[in-house]
Amino acid sequence: MLSIIFLTVILLYIIGFYYLVTTRNLIRILIAMEVLTKGLTLTLIYVGKVTGQMATAQSMVITLIIIEVVVLAVAAGIIINIFNHTDSLDVRKISRKKE
Repeated sequence: MLSIIFLTVILLYIIGFYYLVTTRNLIRILIAMEVLTKGLTLTLIYVGKVTGQMATAQSMVITLIIIEVVVLAVAAGIIINIFNHTDSLDVRKISRKKE
C-alpha cells in the first residue's frame, strides 16, 4: 500500500515539473504548481505514516493547505491583472510587451 502512495507522489512530481517546464501559459503554470503542492502534501502524509508521527504530519499539511490557498489567490489576482493589461497569458508575449 505504501509503495502505491510513493509511486503516486513520484508521478505527481513528474507531471508537475513537466508542465512547469514545457508550458508558457500562466494558468497552466499555476496548475503545475498546484500539482507539485499536492505531491508535497501526499509526501508529508506518507512520511508521517512511516515514522508514526501522524499528528505532526497532519498539522504540517493543514498549514501547507492554508499557505497554498493564500498563494493561489494572490497568484490568480496577479494573472488576472496581467491579462487585463496585456490581453495574453503567454509568457513569451508578456515579456515582449514589457515596457
